[in-house]
Amino acid sequence: MPLKAIVLLSGGLDSTTTLAIAQNEGFETLTLSFDYGQRHRVELDRARTIAEQMGAVEHRVVTVDLRQFGASALTDTIEVPTHRSAGEITSGIPITYVPARNTIFLSYALACAEVMECGDIFIGINAIDYSGYPDCRPEYIAAFEKVANLATRIGVEGARKLKIHTPLIQMTKAQIIKKGLDLGVNHSLTHSCYDPDENGIACGVCDSCLLRLKGFKEAGALDPLKYRA
Repeated sequence: MPLKAIVLLSGGLDSTTTLAIAQNEGFETLTLSFDYGQRHRVELDRARTIAEQMGAVEHRVVTVDLRQFGASALTDTIEVPTHRSAGEITSGIPITYVPARNTIFLSYALACAEVMECGDIFIGINAIDYSGYPDCRPEYIAAFEKVANLATRIGVEGARKLKIHTPLIQMTKAQIIKKGLDLGVNHSLTHSCYDPDENGIACGVCDSCLLRLKGFKEAGALDPLKYRA
């Protein structure tokens, strides 16, 4: 009987590739997405489609309204940065950082894992080609995993310790794209843009779009998405 894993699925390149990796490693996957008041809500539709087409045994959407706190261009009336250089993208924590987002998401995943008697959680964070988010670093994941095993029944009484898997954490965006291609990921289903239009078309100039386009170029592959710019 295959082991079960919770996979955090945003509908983006990284989380979709992470889902493919978990499945390739033999895990039966339950995908978890979050409706947190994000302006790029099209990602929720993409995540649902990806979960269905990639054969997740179950897909759940958790609602937690982070607009109550704001202070991020993804959840507040703050303009999304555009046309930034690679140096600008990687210098400092950008305004698209959502306070405590990964901690909140992983906490929900942890609760789900306990109920499902599942000892494995996959998250597609990356510490190389990313926008400087503090909750995408290896030391953060190590600390959260320690807390998870101290604070849960599965961590205290389980046959084995709970594991937070971060298969992409030391990969460049180009390497992630190539890995996805190797595993048969349909990149046309994914969404990366922070500021899509009402039809879900990507802007092509926000940090996330620029990192995605750079990754496809370096991977020598064609990005199948349409862009406004």
